[in-house]
Amino acid sequence: MLTMEEALRQSTVPIRFAAGEIVKGNVIEVRPKEVLVDIGYKSEGVIPAVEFEDIKTVKVGDEVNVLIEKLEDKEGMVVLSKEKAEFKKNWERILTICNEGGTIQGKVKSIVKGGLLVNIGVEAFLPASQIDVTTPKNLTQYVGNTYDFKVVKINQERQNIVLSRRELIEQERSERRQKLLADMVPGDIRKGTVKNITDFGAFIDLNGIDGLLHITDMSWGRIAHPSDVLKVGQDIDVVVLDVNREKERVSLGLKQKMTNPWSNIETKYPVGAKVKGKVVNLVPYGAFVELEPGVEGLVHVTELSWTKRVAKPSDVLKADQEVEAVVLGINRDEQKISLGIRQLEANPWDSAEQKYQPGTRVKGKIRNLTSYGAFIELEEGLDGMIHVSDISWTRKINHPSEVLKKGDEVEAVVLEVDKANQRIAVGIKQLSQDPWENIDQYYKVGDLVTGQVTKLASFGAFIGLQQDIDGLVHISQISEDRVDKIKNVLKAGQEVTARVIKIDKGDRRIGLSIKAANYSQEQLKAEQAVLDALKPGEDLVALQHAFDAADEAKQD
Repeated sequence: MLTMEEALRQSTVPIRFAAGEIVKGNVIEVRPKEVLVDIGYKSEGVIPAVEFEDIKTVKVGDEVNVLIEKLEDKEGMVVLSKEKAEFKKNWERILTICNEGGTIQGKVKSIVKGGLLVNIGVEAFLPASQIDVTTPKNLTQYVGNTYDFKVVKINQERQNIVLSRRELIEQERSERRQKLLADMVPGDIRKGTVKNITDFGAFIDLNGIDGLLHITDMSWGRIAHPSDVLKVGQDIDVVVLDVNREKERVSLGLKQKMTNPWSNIETKYPVGAKVKGKVVNLVPYGAFVELEPGVEGLVHVTELSWTKRVAKPSDVLKADQEVEAVVLGINRDEQKISLGIRQLEANPWDSAEQKYQPGTRVKGKIRNLTSYGAFIELEEGLDGMIHVSDISWTRKINHPSEVLKKGDEVEAVVLEVDKANQRIAVGIKQLSQDPWENIDQYYKVGDLVTGQVTKLASFGAFIGLQQDIDGLVHISQISEDRVDKIKNVLKAGQEVTARVIKIDKGDRRIGLSIKAANYSQEQLKAEQAVLDALKPGEDLVALQHAFDAADEAKQD
């Protein structure tokens, strides 16, 4: 076998040993940090071990192409470079096959600042933004892998190349997208990966095109947020709902893979059936109850109780509470179910007319007072209302609190039952006979009576008599002397003696005179004539006006 020296002597083309030249050499020794190579020169050459992909695979006798960097270093060795030889040898080839925009295969060598270093015969730079469609956070996963790249920039002066893998991926996705759009039809079931999640839905990567899976198409049931159902990176099967080829938009569905629970809703939840469910939402007008995923019924606020006036559902129900209800109605087209909770119990108003017939005496506690009356609890859920005018036959009562207190146990008489409006009217004064019906038996004109001053008014004073009747002493009937102000002569609670000078049964009023307490019959007749001649408004006014005037007098 010929030696290198003999081969060189026989060669017709002499080998030129000079810096920058590429020559062949044979490995004569492998060291941990360098490899010795014989290139047929007077001294051996040395190549750094890092220039070999795997120094363990290099063996004595291997032939390598090397570039002469120096013919002699300080130790007299030839300095060689395997990488630079390959780079120089490949550069022209790469320029030929890889004009800007061309495609080439390469192996990722290492991570560098801003991206990756790729070996395509020479070292090329792959920016991190051009690795994939979205910039990856972990670049280590690409080192050692071989990919196809697009050459996006070549700088011959600096001898560097910039690559892009992203452009090839996007181009491939665009081709796949067009094919998908052409082939895809509503009803198809496609595999996809959750790419992104928003408040209104999720974007699904269909391996070439992104489709929108709206939150309303994720489940037949109620979903608070898409993240409750899906996670980024999750693989799912979806149904194609709509394809817009012009705008390249695809609408997807998940719930459509399952049977619509509303398809046989009337059979599952017939009207009148008792059902159980969970309160999933409370609104001012009612509560939504989930009967099963995708099926909710509304309990209107008026269907919560037969007797209680519920202001808002949250007063009696809580979110996530398990409740029982009765199906009142179903509208499958609008996907609505009406439910009632009060229907679980008998309506007390159904028997109210029989139980509380007019004239029935009842007992109960005063539950509430209003300006127009008092409410007495007849039984759980049923109240009777005592109007202020039905408290007393004789007294003018401006507010029920004048005679009644909350919590008082009282007796009353049923006056009327209005089932349609759910009202029961009761009265206290009806427990006794109206004294005005027999007023002639109690009082006659000319009688002397004794009583206490109950109220003062600008026009006179009210005197409390027996049978809980008030008589009115007009200001002109207090004294023979002129009286400018009642309060200068009389005081509330003062006991006085007066004579009955007028009885008006129709208007339910009695006129009294203090100054006439000692009058003769003739004087009484004369005084009555004076009273009859008084102008309207100065006469014995109705008790309602008198009390109003008395209140004004108190403010003076």
